[in-house]
Amino acid sequence: MKVRAPGNGAGRTREGSILVVGSVALDEISTPAGHEEDVVGGTAVNFSAAASLFAPVQLVGVIGDDYPTDQLDFLRRRGVDLSGLAQRPGRSFRWGGRYHRDMNTRDTTFTELGVFADFHPTIPDALRSAPWAFLGAIDPALQLEVLDQIESPVLAACDTMNYWIDGTPERLAEVIAKIDLITLNDEEAKQLSGEHNLARAARWIQSRGPRHVVIKKGEHGAVLLTSDGFFITPGFPLDDVVDPTGAGDAFAGGLIGYLARCGSTAGPALRRAVVYGCALGSFACEAFGARRMVTLTMAEVEDRVRSFGTLTRFDVPGMKGI
Repeated sequence: MKVRAPGNGAGRTREGSILVVGSVALDEISTPAGHEEDVVGGTAVNFSAAASLFAPVQLVGVIGDDYPTDQLDFLRRRGVDLSGLAQRPGRSFRWGGRYHRDMNTRDTTFTELGVFADFHPTIPDALRSAPWAFLGAIDPALQLEVLDQIESPVLAACDTMNYWIDGTPERLAEVIAKIDLITLNDEEAKQLSGEHNLARAARWIQSRGPRHVVIKKGEHGAVLLTSDGFFITPGFPLDDVVDPTGAGDAFAGGLIGYLARCGSTAGPALRRAVVYGCALGSFACEAFGARRMVTLTMAEVEDRVRSFGTLTRFDVPGMKGI
């Protein structure tokens, strides 16, 4: 990855499209709300479904010859560039999960890598200059391959997971040192840092490279750490959660999508972006897979974002409303 040109003090950047590299999967999901098979999912799909509401998205991934590509038509209608999605002979990546009644814990019932086992992302020349990049929670070695191919992004972000934190800590450390923003959940943040306190965990991660650390807390919202300090937003209270599988990736899509739309990485933009991320993550929970994203409109997103202001606004005697 080439060295980025320094931005100005206001954090204003160039707008443009978002490159996402990650899994494109077929999921088998069991929750208290039901059981579904061959659900179109994976990081790249769930991220793109959310981010494409804000900005053009360019997807890089791999599928097998068994993949129902017509079910990606909703992404094409949103303007997602699928020229980087390779189709190979063999079975697509498949994952199965069973959620407990509280929806906060799940058991992985199976993982079949299929063609994803031999995936090495090749970024087409036309996609290498995308100003915004998100690397899904894939092998850090593959994340490094992507970083070596992209050209001076305004912001390069990544996600990771406990499997890579345990299995490839050295390569993951290389990735973290090179990216600008990382998203991970609270359990992963504590595991990566070795800290039990979430604030110390976030600061430890930030000290290893990324300027911005975003810790996802599921139904309890998210924590952002930047050079300006901490920002915390609640989750949106849903009466019914159908399937939380893609919520974290939809969160990232809303976060990076908003930043790309407004063209800024300044503190106020990052705070708003986290709220948009929480809004998109909540919508993702309302149906299996990415189905809710198919019908979701920006008007609905903006309405839910406004509701976060209502949820968090309060008065202190002798002070203006907060």
